[in-house]
Formats: sequence, structure tokens, C-alpha cells
Amino acid sequence: MNQPAHVLITNDDGIGSPGLHALAAAAVGAGLSVVVAAPASEASGSSSSITAVEQDGRISIEERQLVDLDGVEAYAVHGAPAFITMIATHGAFGPPPDIVLSGVNRGANVGRAILHSGTVGAALTAGVNDGRGLAVSLDTGLNPDALHWDTAARLAIGLLPFLMEQDAGSVLNLNVPNSAGPELPEYRTATLTRFGIVQTTLAERDQHHVRLAIADTTEEPDPDSDAALLAAGFATVTAIQPVTGTTLPSLPSLPHATARG
Repeated sequence: MNQPAHVLITNDDGIGSPGLHALAAAAVGAGLSVVVAAPASEASGSSSSITAVEQDGRISIEERQLVDLDGVEAYAVHGAPAFITMIATHGAFGPPPDIVLSGVNRGANVGRAILHSGTVGAALTAGVNDGRGLAVSLDTGLNPDALHWDTAARLAIGLLPFLMEQDAGSVLNLNVPNSAGPELPEYRTATLTRFGIVQTTLAERDQHHVRLAIADTTEEPDPDSDAALLAAGFATVTAIQPVTGTTLPSLPSLPHATARG
């Protein structure tokens, strides 16, 4: 089985994101059965949160018509990306998806900072529920002259047969250079760099508030890391795991209670 039968496309930039539309169009163009369900408003930084806006115990879902995607079911959900993935696995939008495609995110998601990404959180939630997930991000930088969503979308679709060959629960994180040309960037497997492309720092603190600032990361990334390979012009692919347990060394024995007489 090299092609998924059902694909959910979501993101954390919201239902109106051009990256989401490009990814959906590429999936439809590849002949896949597609449902789009994305946050009604931006949900960046939501990680794997399953929060949603409830009214009388119900979460609002609005059917939408996406431009140039006639016939594709699309829904704006008043909830986080991981919440959308979770309810999709329970049949909220038809048959549970074989793959969740999350993106295309505006901005790279590299390094351990992906822990906080709603784009990655949606893909990881697919893995937790025994599906397969692919988070897709475009390395736009801060002030890009153009945004090449189609480059990222085409590379994402190209990875789907490979992802379907992996075990259920597999999740990949794809970062794509913001480039256009006759030849697509090459895939490269990559490790997670220690930090993301930028770091959050504490700029000010007093009794009543704090103020944060964003600064470029000064640490030199490992040459086989996602940050380094992406900067070199490659499309980086990193296998990431949902939350799993790990082995601990033997725990210390409890001290004996002192007898009372």
C-alpha cells in the first residue's frame, strides 16, 4: 500500500492560509481523497493542545468553500490543530484519515522548538492515534520577496508513498527552502538541531509583567541537523516520535519507617 486512501489536511495558520490551499490543491492533483479541516483562526504555538471553543458542550464547525478547490470538503473548526486531528480519527469528517498533512506552515519548524508548534502537534496527534502524520513548513524567513508554497506542497506529496511504507504511528517533519525553479530541492534526512532558528529571550521583568523578545540563534548547528541542511538548500526530513516512555534506572528503596511505641 503506497498511496493513502483518505487524507486530512490541516494547519495552525488557519483556514484562510495560502499554504493550506496549496497543499490541498497538490493532494487533489495527485488523485487523493481529501478533506480539509483547519482552525477558524490562527493557532500558531498551540503544540498538541486539544483545546476548543465550546458552547453548550458543542464545538462549532463551519463548512467552507475554498477557492479553486471545488468539490473538496472544507471545514473551519473552532479548535486547535491537534484537536482537529483527534476528532478526525474518530470520524468527525468521514472515514478516519490514513495520513494527516499539516501545513504548509509559514516559517520553518526545526530543532527541539518543534515541541511548541501547532503544525507539528497535529501530525504527532495522528501518530498517537495509530495513523501517520507529515508536518510541512516553508522556510520563509522574516521578509520574503515571494512565497513558494507550491514547492513545499509538491515535496510533501512526493513523500507520501514513503510515509505509507512506514509503520502505523510514524510521523515526519519536512522543512522546505523558499525557492522556485525547474528542479525541486533534494530531500535529506536530518537530525533535530538543539534550538530553533530563533530563540525567545526574557527582555524585561517586573512585579506585574514580563516582556519577551525574539533573537537569532547564535549556536552553530551540527552539519547533519535540520537547521544546517535547510540553510544549505536541502528539503530536510526528520522522523519524530509522539510521546513515549523510556527506561529508568532502578529506583531507590524507600527508607524504613521508624517504629513508634
